[in-house]
Amino acid sequence: MALSAQVNVDRLPIDLDRVERQLKRSSEREEVDGLRLRFSVEVYARAPRVELFAPDEDLQHGPVPFSAPTHQEFLQHVTPREFSSPAMNFAALLRLLMQKRSTP
Repeated sequence: MALSAQVNVDRLPIDLDRVERQLKRSSEREEVDGLRLRFSVEVYARAPRVELFAPDEDLQHGPVPFSAPTHQEFLQHVTPREFSSPAMNFAALLRLLMQKRSTP
């Protein structure tokens, strides 16, 4: 993200003397053990805008991509195929009943 206007450094609320004092104080500390590294960074800036949902996500009328499955999708996933299909062919049953009804 590029800034379109130039920043006037003289108008920034920065105390250079304070920065120099902090840098001197941090450089005067000497660690004998090289394994214990200590870093301290203080950043004062405007926080970036947090966007929880993308504009193209339809939260009212559709599933969110890469989200949890719906109840129906979960049932289709965990139910074996032989238990999800009907136990009987109802079209064949209806045809049989119609034939029995039409014969005297």
